[in-house]
Amino acid sequence: MAVQLILFYDGGCPLCVHEMRQLKALDQKRQQQLQFEDIWAHDFPARFPHIDTAQANSILHGQQADGTMLYGLDVTHAAWSAVGRGWLTAPLRWPLVRWLADKGYLGFAKHRYRISKLITGKERCMQCSLDE
Repeated sequence: MAVQLILFYDGGCPLCVHEMRQLKALDQKRQQQLQFEDIWAHDFPARFPHIDTAQANSILHGQQADGTMLYGLDVTHAAWSAVGRGWLTAPLRWPLVRWLADKGYLGFAKHRYRISKLITGKERCMQCSLDE
């Protein structure tokens, strides 16, 4: 099956990489519908000139197979849905919860390195690998 969603993630964020590892493991058990792209890869700007790295660093970006761009928790929900776990993130897209969840996500994204330090003891990594 063809890739249904490209995830543009922060490869220097331990928490971000942890989530991408989980998604990748689940995706490999299914039909490999996800493609993972580290926004800090040396060739990223050349391969994805339509993605502004600074913007992708402030909010998760995703691109569907038809070229439609998704952002933030819409990407998260699409990715988890692709691996059969969309039920976990569906409440974040419910009308009454969506606004609050999106505001919470933006706060998390802005402070993800500090949050990562508290949770993992590691604020950043030079280039975390999805294959570790």
